Amino acid sequence: MDRKRKYPLVEAIKTLKGFPPTKFDQTVTLSFKLGVDAKQSDQMVRGTCPLPHGSGKTVRVLVFATGPAADAARDAGAEFVGYEDLIKKVTSGFSDFDVAIATPAAMSEVKKLGKILGPRGLMPNPKAGTVTDDTRQGRQGSQGRTGGI
Repeated sequence: MDRKRKYPLVEAIKTLKGFPPTKFDQTVTLSFKLGVDAKQSDQMVRGTCPLPHGSGKTVRVLVFATGPAADAARDAGAEFVGYEDLIKKVTSGFSDFDVAIATPAAMSEVKKLGKILGPRGLMPNPKAGTVTDDTRQGRQGSQGRTGGI
C-alpha cells in the first residue's frame, strides 16, 4: 500500500479487505476533503452518522426515569436506571457511563446536576435527543454492540 497515494473509495475498500485478518478489533480512519471553508459560519459541517451495526464499542447508558419508562430502559439494556438514587450517586462523583438519558419529568431534578454533567458533555439535552419519554430508543447514536440502548 502506498501511503502517499490517494485511493478512490471503492479501491480503498478492496485494498482493506485484501489485508490478512488480525487477532484484535481493527479500526479504519476515513478522511474526506469536503471543499468547505471552516471560517465561514454557513459552511460548518457538524453531525454524526449512525452506523447500521453500531460503532463496535459498547456504550454504557445511564437513564434517569421512574415507572414504565425505567422498566423500558432496563428492557432495552441500559446499565444504570433510576432516579433519586442515581442523582445522589452522580452528585457523589459517579461518572462511569458514556451517555445520560432522562425523561422530561425527571429533568426537574436532573437539571441540578448541570455543573457536574455539563462540563463532561453528559448532560441530557432535548436537542441531542437525550431527553425523551421513549427511553427504550434513547439517543439514536448511543447504540453499541446491541441494537437498543
